[in-house]
Amino acid sequence: MFKKLIIALVVGGAVMAVAHSQEVPSDFQILWGLFAIIGAVVFMLLDAPPLKTMSGGKSFFAVLTFWIVVITVCIAGASLLPQFDPEDEREKINKLLEKQRAASQQGKAEELIARAKALDEQVKALEERLKTLGTGQAVVASAAPPPADAKPSAASGGAGDVMKVGEEQWQLQECYNCHKLRGEGGKKRGPELDNIGTLLTVEEIQEKIANPKSFMAEGFEKEWKKGVMPDKFKDLMDPKEMLALATWLGSFKNTSVNTPKPIKQ
Repeated sequence: MFKKLIIALVVGGAVMAVAHSQEVPSDFQILWGLFAIIGAVVFMLLDAPPLKTMSGGKSFFAVLTFWIVVITVCIAGASLLPQFDPEDEREKINKLLEKQRAASQQGKAEELIARAKALDEQVKALEERLKTLGTGQAVVASAAPPPADAKPSAASGGAGDVMKVGEEQWQLQECYNCHKLRGEGGKKRGPELDNIGTLLTVEEIQEKIANPKSFMAEGFEKEWKKGVMPDKFKDLMDPKEMLALATWLGSFKNTSVNTPKPIKQ
């Protein structure tokens, strides 16, 4: 039994080490290690000597105790494993759809403003006509107020707001899946970005986000040819959000990190 346990620990440790080298999230590293331990426990139970025959109330309480232990271990163990949070995913979806909803509302607001301007022009024309007729009457037209539901854009604020929107887009678009920044995220499919602000301007970063094929990073030629970085972000972000993300990334100028140099053709 102890031999199988040692083998399970070695196998689990090796699996976790390989997963760590590939920058698999820590929760999954632990999960795969636990699978190795659970497999060893199953084989240990299969090789365990049979229990002595029980009868009466003793056998009933033995079975009851066994199931209580199994259920407790399953529930307690499951609570320690990575949990899927639907509220977190719902919040991401709502943020992605927020600009489409805002654009729809903006379209309605612009239509109302256009209609108000047209009416204002008609009133002014009528006023001029009355003046030429010598009525001496003047029609006072008041400009239509903006719709009550019109909201200012978050990216139209100060520098602090722009940086906040940029960091929010980094999280929302899940850029950390391919890029490492501030010691977090992956760097297998994309370069580490802690010194990107030293190598590229904000405009160049924005160009790379909108058009990943515009240029490549040193050491990532294969990924560039395969088109690993998708070109969907120009559709998922409006220009202000993309500019905010590029501005936020341009603020990272940690020269101690070896961010790959850009290669332009």
